[in-house]
Amino acid sequence: METRTVPADNSTELCEITCSSPDRVAAVLSEQVSDNDVQGMAEIFKALADPTRVKVAYMLDRGGELCVCDIAELLGCSTATASHHLRTLKNKDIAKSRKSGKNVYYSLVDDHIRTLLHITLEHQKEKR
Repeated sequence: METRTVPADNSTELCEITCSSPDRVAAVLSEQVSDNDVQGMAEIFKALADPTRVKVAYMLDRGGELCVCDIAELLGCSTATASHHLRTLKNKDIAKSRKSGKNVYYSLVDDHIRTLLHITLEHQKEKR
């Protein structure tokens, strides 16, 4: 066991002694996710790191299927700006689209995204 001197300002962020838990480490290692899955997860969070895209995803959750014009009106922006955010969500497999006549309609890909949004919102509200 090794003892370290820790600066006072980092005392709550660093262990003061080195002591790993082999059983816990082994349990975590036995359930590792692939690097490919981790990268995909990070891409979802990266797409949702933009507050406007979170709003758009939440609007799609509440509205079901909305066209680009609906999103633009809800955001108070141009259809080009709304389309840019929707395209990003689509490229990251958060939203899907379908064309009907001259309009393009978007919706969330599946319930996993809805669950992610709902749990994140619930967590945010608990912090208050």
